[in-house]
Amino acid sequence: MRIVVLAGGIGGARFLRGLKQAVPDADVTVIGNTGDDIHLFGLKVCPDLDTVMYTLGGGIDEEQGWGRADETFHLKEELAAYGVGPDWFGLGDRDFATHIVRTQMLGAGYPLSAVTEALCDRWKPGVRLIPMTDDRVETHVAVEVDGERKAVHFQEYWVRLRASVPAEAVVPVGAEQSKPAPGVLEAIAEADVILFPPSNPVVSVGTILAVPGIREAIAGAGVPVVGLSPIVGDAPVRGMADKVLAAVGVESTAAAVAEHYGSGLLDGWLVDTVDAGSVERIETAGIRCRAVPLMMTDLDAAAQMAREALALAEEVRGV
Repeated sequence: MRIVVLAGGIGGARFLRGLKQAVPDADVTVIGNTGDDIHLFGLKVCPDLDTVMYTLGGGIDEEQGWGRADETFHLKEELAAYGVGPDWFGLGDRDFATHIVRTQMLGAGYPLSAVTEALCDRWKPGVRLIPMTDDRVETHVAVEVDGERKAVHFQEYWVRLRASVPAEAVVPVGAEQSKPAPGVLEAIAEADVILFPPSNPVVSVGTILAVPGIREAIAGAGVPVVGLSPIVGDAPVRGMADKVLAAVGVESTAAAVAEHYGSGLLDGWLVDTVDAGSVERIETAGIRCRAVPLMMTDLDAAAQMAREALALAEEVRGV
């Protein structure tokens, strides 16, 4: 079975770990979000790609869900002693090594997709991890701070501001001019099923879909496309997805997110059992829906979610 998964960071990575347990023999291609990428200290940092790589490769900080296990922060402390910022983004010593290698390879002329493949040679995540594009795309958020309206990088909004001010707009800068990375459209065309894990529908999956050609390829693939709701009981399972959903005019409910993707893209949608009352609304919108437990409390729970997604895909296929 050939499975394509569109993935952001923590939620996507943990779902992928469950998917690997559920179908260990499947050929899985992960199209990773690069809209969160940022340049810090002269280095190219790809938070979502690295979170997937570290999680599946056994190097993730399990408690945080991001960054390296057994991390130290001596380099960050030394930079701070020199007065070099930003101090709000936590890069650890082990993590710095990844960004140094990536930046050196990019500087030597290798595209991000080739660099990502080289980094995965070390981690062996058990999936093919491809960035959504080799082009520079960065998600920016329009906010008003102290009476001044300005655009800030998504990482500044999410990490430094902690989404404490309303997001007035979310813009994947550069997306319109970008093109899918090599292998992305081919993987979609060859897939037996396409999954949207419980990643942020605006700044993770939504940013991937903003790359010209990817949404169209998925909609026209002719295979089941099944998503899992990141909203449970009208609140994000993790993070502050409600903040960016509001910016694009979508209410923070499992049904509204399904409608936001639309029946032209989604064939199936899983909601948590607490949102079982929304199944009828979603099916009225033309999307097959089932209510199942969607809390990734451990690896077994994530694996069961993956099985439910694949079962719904088969149900859709059989219609």
